[in-house]
Amino acid sequence: MRRSKLRVYLHLVWGTHDRLPLVRPEIERRLYRSIAAEVRKLRCRVLAMGGMPDHVHLVVQLAATVTVAELLKQVKGVSSTFARVELCKGEFFSWHEGYSAFSVSGTHLARVIEYANGQKQHHASADLHPAWEEIDEEPGECVEIPEVEIG
Repeated sequence: MRRSKLRVYLHLVWGTHDRLPLVRPEIERRLYRSIAAEVRKLRCRVLAMGGMPDHVHLVVQLAATVTVAELLKQVKGVSSTFARVELCKGEFFSWHEGYSAFSVSGTHLARVIEYANGQKQHHASADLHPAWEEIDEEPGECVEIPEVEIG
């Protein structure tokens, strides 16, 4: 029986509501575990995860059965609910509605994994990749590539 083969690696970044420092050290580990568990439920592979109090970086190998939008909707929804109900009872917790998703070539995968896992060190030393830290796209930032006419 033949199966689909997919080697699509993604670097995903999303922030907390209004970039508030909601991912506190005392909840970070359990919050990241809930994110990883949800990624695995969707048959994707977690390759790296790291972040700061106001954002998360996640590197995954995408499954053939899920879209980027579905993955992020599920991961952010489940982890936000887990944070509100279990980790921060009675406190505010919410993710920002947007996210960034970057495709990663196999050639650059190790570098992106290191970057995601080393978020605290990169921020402490200001050794940041600015494009990978922005969650919202400003109007006019997107480079328009014309669609190719077929036929």
